[in-house]
Amino acid sequence: QREGVYLTLASSIALAAIEEGRLRGQIAATRRVLDLQVEVLRLLKRQREQGQIAQTDVAAQETAVAQTRLLLPPLEKQLAQQRHLLSFLTGRVPSDAPQQIFDLAAFRMPRRLPLSLPADLVRQRPDIRAAEANLHASSALIGVAIANRLPQIALTANAGAAAAKFAQLAAPGAGLWMIAGNAAQTIFDAGTLENKQRAAEHAADQSLAQYRSTVLAAFQNVADVLRALQAGTRSISAATEAERSAAQSLALIRKQVDQGQVSVPLLLAAQQAYLQTSLARLDAQAAQLANTVALFQALGGGWWNRDAHKTPA
Repeated sequence: QREGVYLTLASSIALAAIEEGRLRGQIAATRRVLDLQVEVLRLLKRQREQGQIAQTDVAAQETAVAQTRLLLPPLEKQLAQQRHLLSFLTGRVPSDAPQQIFDLAAFRMPRRLPLSLPADLVRQRPDIRAAEANLHASSALIGVAIANRLPQIALTANAGAAAAKFAQLAAPGAGLWMIAGNAAQTIFDAGTLENKQRAAEHAADQSLAQYRSTVLAAFQNVADVLRALQAGTRSISAATEAERSAAQSLALIRKQVDQGQVSVPLLLAAQQAYLQTSLARLDAQAAQLANTVALFQALGGGWWNRDAHKTPA
């Protein structure tokens, strides 16, 4: 159980660090788009002053800038709360946050992720080991209940010496031994001991069922995480390609704006698409890192990196 708590805490800290990196990435992407929108707004205002475009085009871009600015305060609030969570998980008060700053780009995926795993790896999970220990304890209680129904036999042996005179106590032949025994058995208990045995047997059956359920749930957990990792790889690839395409589209439209060929609806759509695809790519990367942490937890933690007989400090 202690190993399970240690594993949960370690995974929670890792997930909190990944979430901090995701939020920092989203804030950076939002500010990057905001800077681009402000720069385009200045260009549109100059064109408006020269009579090249209508005021409605400038107003539309001003609205887009304001909408993007609205995204920053909630993200900054979430980032502050995430720092508070990391302080809590590492045993600190919010004002004493860890010095480390987590950036999503600094995280690295393992070079190789297993596509299938042998069953003995899953058996290292703390919940399975705890269920197995509970099953052993329940089985032992059956033996205790059976033993209580058997006759209770006690044997005693005393050694001493006897002689007619005090001086003869040390003489050969003065020693004596006395062995005694007694046996006791409950004659009538109204079935109490038998019922206790049956209760112990039923408890063992229940522990066996719980053990089986825990093992099956562990297999399902590992299979789900492996499938999520496979899907996550495709999601990152698709999101990265979408972001690249949106960036190219925005760059082309930006050139048209510089040349006075303004299509405000296309410009607004391109800016929004670039922001959304950037955020989606960050979400996909963070989700894949979280899936890796989930795999670490589903396999019972980094037990392969330490002595199996040692417990976490």
